[in-house]
Amino acid sequence: MNAVDILSGVSEPGPLPSSARPLHGGDPLPSAGAPRLGRLDVSVEEIREIGQPVAIRGRATAEHWSADKYWRKVSPYLTRRFLARGLTADTVTIGVILTGWMAALSLLIPTIAGPLLAAVFAQLQMLIDASDGEVARVRGTSGPRGIFLDKIAHYTTEGGIPVTLGAALAISTGDVLPLALGALLGCMVLMNKMLNDAVHVSRGSVGLGKMEDSTEARRIDHSALGLARRAFNVVPLHRIYHSVEMTHLILLAALVQLVIGAPVVWWLLIAMCAVTPLVLAGHFVAILASPKLRPTA
Repeated sequence: MNAVDILSGVSEPGPLPSSARPLHGGDPLPSAGAPRLGRLDVSVEEIREIGQPVAIRGRATAEHWSADKYWRKVSPYLTRRFLARGLTADTVTIGVILTGWMAALSLLIPTIAGPLLAAVFAQLQMLIDASDGEVARVRGTSGPRGIFLDKIAHYTTEGGIPVTLGAALAISTGDVLPLALGALLGCMVLMNKMLNDAVHVSRGSVGLGKMEDSTEARRIDHSALGLARRAFNVVPLHRIYHSVEMTHLILLAALVQLVIGAPVVWWLLIAMCAVTPLVLAGHFVAILASPKLRPTA
């Protein structure tokens, strides 16, 4: 087994257009049922057809708004370059991990450049995140290892951003309290993400299939709880824990702080620590009230 085989993450191969062939000539690609390794010359249209199926584009919550609004329009061009260079999906996902870490670590830069770079790296992470799945689907190598690496990317990024924010504030103020609050917020962000994964683990433990990411799966029949959810959706606080939203909020706070000279970033950290327990409680109740944990779902 060579290095390409090790990185490929082979499982659940999918179809590939007959026009997709290795670069620099050579034999045609293996028939459907075998992974497509090595350098591939695939058109952008074919990447859109295979790498962006309705099942992916139509997800209710898993598809971030930035992907839906613009990155899915750009990502096939990047995916085509990755395929042409022979990169595997797992290798691309490592890029998702690294760009996320760069977003978090950028906050340690003690000027406005830190939040600005963090916001840029968070957006770049979304672009590469859209591309790694396209590479996997075109190559026919989608599998649990890629999902695992993707989870590592988002858990470490979104849990790490509050920690590095707190560390940056602690360094600038000479007070350990911001670091403690940043670590607390990071733990709560991870807890919020864990609730979603706990649903899949619980269903799998009793032999239930994967819950579809649909509006129906999130339906709440209880009238009072449904009304509370609609009220929360007016100000969707639950969305601020994604790397894009967090870094953009931090950048906005840093810009305001630069103008008015008040510790706005510190206020933001305090506010997020105060509101997150409410978001966690709401998320927990919403899961229990939804069809997700019912045996017939």
